[in-house]
Amino acid sequence: MAPGIQTVDDHRRLLDMKDIDGVIVASPVHIHARHFQDALAAGKDLYSEKTMTWSIKEAEQCLAAAKKSDRVVQIGLQHESSGSLADTRKWIKDGLAGKITQVDSWMSRNTPHGKPQWVRQVPSDCTAQNVDWKAFLNGRPDRPFDAFKFINWRLYWEFSGGNVTENMVHQIAWIMSALDLPEPSAAYVSGGVFSEKDGREVPDTIAVALEYPTDIVVTWQSTFNNSRYGLGEHLLGSDGTIEHIVGATDMVSGNSDETIRYYPEKVNRPQGEGLTGQTPNQDHMTNWIDCVRTRKTPNAPVEIGYRSALAAHIANLSYRHKRRLTLEEARAIQPEF
Repeated sequence: MAPGIQTVDDHRRLLDMKDIDGVIVASPVHIHARHFQDALAAGKDLYSEKTMTWSIKEAEQCLAAAKKSDRVVQIGLQHESSGSLADTRKWIKDGLAGKITQVDSWMSRNTPHGKPQWVRQVPSDCTAQNVDWKAFLNGRPDRPFDAFKFINWRLYWEFSGGNVTENMVHQIAWIMSALDLPEPSAAYVSGGVFSEKDGREVPDTIAVALEYPTDIVVTWQSTFNNSRYGLGEHLLGSDGTIEHIVGATDMVSGNSDETIRYYPEKVNRPQGEGLTGQTPNQDHMTNWIDCVRTRKTPNAPVEIGYRSALAAHIANLSYRHKRRLTLEEARAIQPEF
């Protein structure tokens, strides 16, 4: 351990420290809501990683807690600090896209044969003696310590929302912010565990369709079996197309060939010209720290964390129940461990 680094074995001990003003929650997603609410109750400003919660019920609880608090809350939806979002908002506000009724988005990855996505080796010191297994379970049914599930929690529904809460939520939040969308009214999802036959529960191949009450459909497709097209979105409008392409991203360096472009629909904008976005990205963490100092609203406040969480959860519930679900139906479904 580096000199001067202090550790605690219970997050509440950290929250009791009076000289700490803000905390970062980067625990597994099934523990986010507990840490989120405890941090606000302790009077701390909060940076909470995405997805904001593991369930719809938890999202409602965290939204309510944040609204009652005067603390600065930033959700780890880093795309909300992107220059591409600023450019897209401006083009839409200026009417360049016209009426948008459909958005297509995608995110694709691949790994070498024999090295399935997300699977990590269990360290030799990951033992029942060194892990607070009860704290990790966070209310899930008790059972003997399982080192593989502890390290690879993303593979299992009781601890994770899979690819939807790990990846889709970033793009859905970006799309919802660009178009100022409310929470989705319904979702339909298909897919399965098609490539990573390693005992995981969450799907590795998935197609999501989200319906919104503002006459728009947003689709998101993803696979862990091919990385050719990387990540991107197409916003399809009557007067133009906004194309955001990130492409395949280097998962170590984070480098990618990102572009944001506008293409006019000549049938409705015959004199329109193509545009390329130039707005630089902001650093998402720096934005939070600046807002802690100024008490301004950060780029990814709790409201977009809430709406994007609902989109993710309704999608996962549709997949697990194998049918189209409305938001009202999804809210009535009890969380399944």
